[in-house]
Amino acid sequence: MWLSPGMNLRTAFVSLLALALVAWFLRHANIADVWTQVRHARMDLLILGFIFVMATYWARAIRWQYLLAPVGHTRFRTVLRTTVIGFAALAILPARVGDVLRPYLLARSEGLATTATIATVVMERVLDLIAVLTLLAIYVWGFTGDSPLPDRLLNPVKVSATLAAAASVVLMAVMWVLATHPERIGTLAAAAARILPGRFSERVGHLATTFSGGFAAARNPRALLLAMVWSFPLWLAIAAEAWAVTVAFGIDMPFAGTFLLQALLVIGVAVPTPGGVGSYHEAYRIGVTTFFGAPNDRAVAAAIVTHAISFVPVVLLGVVFMAQDGLSVSGLKDLAGAARQKDEKEGAHTDEVPVLRPSGR
Repeated sequence: MWLSPGMNLRTAFVSLLALALVAWFLRHANIADVWTQVRHARMDLLILGFIFVMATYWARAIRWQYLLAPVGHTRFRTVLRTTVIGFAALAILPARVGDVLRPYLLARSEGLATTATIATVVMERVLDLIAVLTLLAIYVWGFTGDSPLPDRLLNPVKVSATLAAAASVVLMAVMWVLATHPERIGTLAAAAARILPGRFSERVGHLATTFSGGFAAARNPRALLLAMVWSFPLWLAIAAEAWAVTVAFGIDMPFAGTFLLQALLVIGVAVPTPGGVGSYHEAYRIGVTTFFGAPNDRAVAAAIVTHAISFVPVVLLGVVFMAQDGLSVSGLKDLAGAARQKDEKEGAHTDEVPVLRPSGR
């Protein structure tokens, strides 16, 4: 079995954390009123939200193909299927298994190097962060001129958005430097290896190789540009789903307001519970009650439905794809363990980053 005793302990901790967050999220809610709000939500907007969710996976698959272009040829159908399976795994399994499983399944199907394919997920995360921070800055500096929010709320958000914009610029600069001078990754890793124990030295070397592979797309200007361009339609579709469902519950939130809301939701899903259960809900509730004046029970109802529309369809579709491919949940765990081992093995023998360890070690 792939889960070690340590991982079983972590799974138990994550489960307790999710339960605690759900309890916190529901602490002031009137469940009867929440159910009433759900029953009276506009069905047409909920369906529109579902359509936008499906569009996000189509956009993710297109963007991932551009990032994979320097690694090797891929078929869109395979990229889309593995994307859905990977995100389904993220929603139902602990330890962010989907982040490793998705590229591993694709590498196995398309005959690509596992480490290089896993590394493209690193690039995806960087592009996601740039898109989210950029949209946050656009909202705060372009759409809050007539905001009814008091300065005590608006000013911290403006400061955060300014820092976010600066962080986006820095991230893009770092990508360019590491892409045009990949040897610097190896130099930094070698310097760290001199002061770290052998085990950590090897890990640093492997991570350096992974990051170098992740920036392979950045050495293809057209692939990087197109991947970056597709990051914005992707996150606009994610924002559109949140907007459609929020408005379906009668919450007065402008479309641009979702740029602020989704920044909070990104923080929520960063908490390591499967599918962001509890943390996603509370981040949404805080966002719409604090910044858009939503009543608590309405916010709780909208949070539950927004999360369900975001995660349930991909889980169901992922299960269908898994069944077609002869996979099971337990099988996914085993495959994720195999993916990690193969990634480490390939990283230990790669020549992409020179001099990862000082001589003599």
